Amino acid sequence: MEETKTIFNATRIVWYIFYVLEVLLAFRFILKLLGANPSAGFTELIYALSSVPLAPFRLVFGTNAVGASVFEWSTLLAMAVYWVLVWGIIKLVLMGRTVNTHKAENALEQQDSI
Repeated sequence: MEETKTIFNATRIVWYIFYVLEVLLAFRFILKLLGANPSAGFTELIYALSSVPLAPFRLVFGTNAVGASVFEWSTLLAMAVYWVLVWGIIKLVLMGRTVNTHKAENALEQQDSI
């Protein structure tokens, strides 16, 4: 019972961190798309906080700009990659939980039938 509670809390923490990161990247994407003033305090904060998680993806795609509006493909890529990464982490955490023999046998039989 305690193990299930720990796994549940761990997955909640991972999802929470992911949601915060996704909201941050979404704000960045929208601010860039709408051509927000980069000198504004809120915009500076969002750009500063999102620059670290965006760094590995920054040069993958070019940016499309029309006037002050910028369509950042790299931000969308980062959001997708982080989603896949978190999904994989959650699956790994859930694989670590204990399973009774009956459930394990049923799961193996289903895998064999595929």
